[in-house]
Amino acid sequence: MLVTTSFRNARLVLPDAVIDGDLSIADGQITAVGEASGGADIDLEGDLLLPGLIDLHTDNMEHHFQPRPGVRWPSTLSAVLAHDWQMLGAGVTTVLDALSLGDYDSGGARTAMLDAAITGLTEARDAGLVKANHYLHFRCELSDPALLGIVERHIDNPALRLLSVMDHTPGQRQWHNTQLYREFRRKKNSQVWTDEEFDAYLEGRRLDQTTYVVPGRAAIGALGRARNLRIASHDDTTIADVEESHADGIAISEFPTTLVAAQRARELRMQIVMGAPNVVLGRSHSGNASAASLADAGLLDLLTSDYVPASLLHAPFILAGRGMPLHEAIAKVTANPAASIGMTDRGRLAPGLRADLVRVRLVGDQPVIRGIWVGGKQLA
Repeated sequence: MLVTTSFRNARLVLPDAVIDGDLSIADGQITAVGEASGGADIDLEGDLLLPGLIDLHTDNMEHHFQPRPGVRWPSTLSAVLAHDWQMLGAGVTTVLDALSLGDYDSGGARTAMLDAAITGLTEARDAGLVKANHYLHFRCELSDPALLGIVERHIDNPALRLLSVMDHTPGQRQWHNTQLYREFRRKKNSQVWTDEEFDAYLEGRRLDQTTYVVPGRAAIGALGRARNLRIASHDDTTIADVEESHADGIAISEFPTTLVAAQRARELRMQIVMGAPNVVLGRSHSGNASAASLADAGLLDLLTSDYVPASLLHAPFILAGRGMPLHEAIAKVTANPAASIGMTDRGRLAPGLRADLVRVRLVGDQPVIRGIWVGGKQLA
């Protein structure tokens, strides 16, 4: 006999509206929306009930494995579980853990932690220790000569759902301003160059770009398409960047750095992804396009938590405060990311979908989580 739980006195955030009503779940799925179908009652006291948040890009797991430059956390399991609880506590019930394949500024540290992170996550998931649903997003640094060998080792991981292709060569895309890049490296890695050393470094990076980026991009695209994986371009800056991505069959523009790039992505019907911290801060931390401004212009489809898990819930309410309908803002962290990677079983409050739910109360203008359910089980 199925056990039914009914959430009553809720404000349900549906794909096309926010309504007052009830919702029922049983056997890990939503069974009724609008009117409850019996069972044990939970009074939501007028709180919002959202689909569980879906995050396609978080660097958070890497931060737990390397909490400071040069520091490698010794316990793989504790790093994975701390990351898992932090994501769940932010209302994220489905997460694509973004892992870097290839290096450009960490001296090999990201590549060194890659195998440990994948192994640790797999073991924790297989043992039933993780609470959120974890998948993988491989961020492929095209200018790294070792990239293709790394990708080929991991491309058939069954948890892989998304590839993104990146080129962080200073002088273009995110780092078109080389002095901003130089300052970033000083703060992040304590890397200090003389002018002559920096010029030599730039020359080496540009040589790697010329040698490896174009063939690497083609190879990654072929590997992804052969496995029906979604592929995103990263940090598109110019119209030419976007058109190159579109010509390669890429349908997702992740973190376009300029208005013109986002406009061209929209014209080509590409999905536009921005970081939720950008919305919360009101600007890009690296001086690029404002996500809120893109949203105001109708040039934003999805948000990701990027480097702050809690931002994924906060950002949609900021967009709603700027005039966007709340259901439309919430879709950018639920229904839209699910659809973009072909997950049809979650992301909306609808009968037959997974009962991944987040109860939210507004305290002033701040969304506060008051309950989290994953597959119908209350975990927080």
